Amino acid sequence: MTSNEPGSSQAGRRLFERSDAANDGTFTPGDWGLFLAVAAIWGSSFLFIDIGLDAFPPGLITLLRVGSGALTLLLLPKPSVAIEASDRSRLVLLSVIWVAVPFTLFPIAEQYINSSVTGLLNGATPIFAATVAAVLLRQRAKGPLLLGIVVGFAGIVLISLPSIGDGASEARGVLLVLAATLSYGFAINLAAPLQHRYGSLPLMSRMLALATVWTLPYGLWEIDDATWEKGPVVAVLVLGVFGTGIAFAIMGSLVGRVGSTRASFITYLIPVVALALGVTFRDDTVAPLAVIGIVFVIGGAVLASRARR
Repeated sequence: MTSNEPGSSQAGRRLFERSDAANDGTFTPGDWGLFLAVAAIWGSSFLFIDIGLDAFPPGLITLLRVGSGALTLLLLPKPSVAIEASDRSRLVLLSVIWVAVPFTLFPIAEQYINSSVTGLLNGATPIFAATVAAVLLRQRAKGPLLLGIVVGFAGIVLISLPSIGDGASEARGVLLVLAATLSYGFAINLAAPLQHRYGSLPLMSRMLALATVWTLPYGLWEIDDATWEKGPVVAVLVLGVFGTGIAFAIMGSLVGRVGSTRASFITYLIPVVALALGVTFRDDTVAPLAVIGIVFVIGGAVLASRARR
């Protein structure tokens, strides 16, 4: 039994491990399909959170989102895989830092900043993911990957500047989103070796089930403040089934295929989707500087997909 198979004993395994991607070269069409699907789904999630806030308090949105996402994955057919005892603490931690914490922070943040700005700030995730990999895993970003990080982040800055200048981004909301993206940076690196060992669906279904437990107290505490209007109910259910359950299953597979840092470049395309939906459904305005930023964002994602040297 190899060290990457469930059931293998690996005493002394580190909490954060280095994990080689199945595809370390240029993205295949399948990789791009997964990449764009998750970008579209998660890019729309900020709009659905914003709609959900019309009828639900933040904690209840998180509970309904995570719970419906967990149920979706639990109902899908999947291989029966046991989690090694040595990996159970990692699974618990992953459910906290990839789901419970950031999914709680985003709805709270959107009470202070709009959905488009939240999506833009989420673009900091690859910076944190690459930093965690470099510091904890000694995986230095270089060549096209490093250039992609710089170009993509420059695009995020260009997109964000007009909103910040208009006073749309309040400090509290910005800090909450950045805290969520920092949590994502750790989570993506933690998820990669686990996905290799157990596969996407077995891992993600357990992770979301645990996260439902962690978000239950806050959600139930706020349940009396909900109005249960039809539009927000539908928005939160879509957010849970697609923006959580299906998206995490796809993302888990993508991390295993292309690696944690390159998979995290999805967050450079999320702002494009968030802005497009904000303009269409929330009458947001897009400044010329933001259009230039979108070009940088797409360029950064393309560079990140190139072969690492």
